[in-house]
Amino acid sequence: MATKHEHSTSVDLIREHPRQYNVFLLNDDYTSMDFVVEILMKLFRKNVQEAHTIMLEVHQKGRGLCGVYPYEVAETKVHQVSSLARENGFPLKAIMEEA
Repeated sequence: MATKHEHSTSVDLIREHPRQYNVFLLNDDYTSMDFVVEILMKLFRKNVQEAHTIMLEVHQKGRGLCGVYPYEVAETKVHQVSSLARENGFPLKAIMEEA
């Protein structure tokens, strides 16, 4: 009786385990703490307590982790932060780094 062997290709592995990216907010001297909390709640779906904790991390450590996402989602989040910040007159920036 023949045994069927399944071999995963690198393409299959990429589909199963897409690379993940950390999205961070970066501190600046102009963006209000309230706006940072608002961004975290609106774009990253954080509750008030989570948003406040991340905002303090941004303020005290220079950056704070907002979430871990697949590349396309992380890229979209970075662009959304930039757009909303500009619309509201703030220089807030987000970056993404491979997790």
